[in-house]
Amino acid sequence: MPSANIQWFPGHMAKTRRMISENLSNVDIIIEILDARIPHSSRNPEILRLVGSKPMITLLNKYSLADPDMTARWKSAMEKEGSTVIVTDCMTAKGLSDIASNIRNVLKEKLERYDAKGMSGRTVKAMIVGIPNVGKSSIINKLCGSKKAAVEDRPGVTLQKQWVRTEIGIELLDMPGVLWPKFDDQTVAENLAVTGAIKDDVLYTDDITLALIKKLVRYYPEQFKARYKLSDLDGTPLEILEAVGRKRGFLISGGEIDYDRCCTAILDEFRGGKIGRITLDRI
Repeated sequence: MPSANIQWFPGHMAKTRRMISENLSNVDIIIEILDARIPHSSRNPEILRLVGSKPMITLLNKYSLADPDMTARWKSAMEKEGSTVIVTDCMTAKGLSDIASNIRNVLKEKLERYDAKGMSGRTVKAMIVGIPNVGKSSIINKLCGSKKAAVEDRPGVTLQKQWVRTEIGIELLDMPGVLWPKFDDQTVAENLAVTGAIKDDVLYTDDITLALIKKLVRYYPEQFKARYKLSDLDGTPLEILEAVGRKRGFLISGGEIDYDRCCTAILDEFRGGKIGRITLDRI
């Protein structure tokens, strides 16, 4: 367990919550983007509370990094609860062609009323929301066919709302990534931290790496052993971290393990999908 609770809620996130609430009347539907590796942990309860009964579709994004079987299970469970869910991937463009048709299906009755009033050409407007680093800007750029939104593999890049026209006949209101003020469940906080939704410079990276190792050893032992060429996974997460360090030659003077370098490598390789397709939220 981490030595201190993980929390991160900079000032612009409080502003984003206000912007979401203030702009709900300007859109027809909400596009909620979740990280397919952590569908539960990446679902912001504050957003669900703010949007209320507004129509919504959910994207399970970063599919190419997630366990396909787990993604299918999460999609099925969410659909049984009444959600419209699309599995997407901003690297391969998987599922992006299904977004427009699903939006129009959810808004079918509303669009039929517009048609009856002679307003069939009205552009559908959608607010796109999610936690930091979930792939919002990358999806927007794919839908636009050109680079419209700033994209970096770190949280907190988009800080202002922006309207963006797409090639699918839908206008998007892009909102900055937003977390919630207090993580009561530190397992959720760990999942957000290891996937990069929380800035690394506010974390104890050794603690979150140990938390990640514990999950990988439990759920994906063969992939972990193969990646780091380990014969077994006996021992504590710290002992396994040290074994990885020795295998990789991450040593400092005196033959001691370079823990910072080792932790950075494991986190980066997990986030880049090099350990395998992994889902941390189980169902």
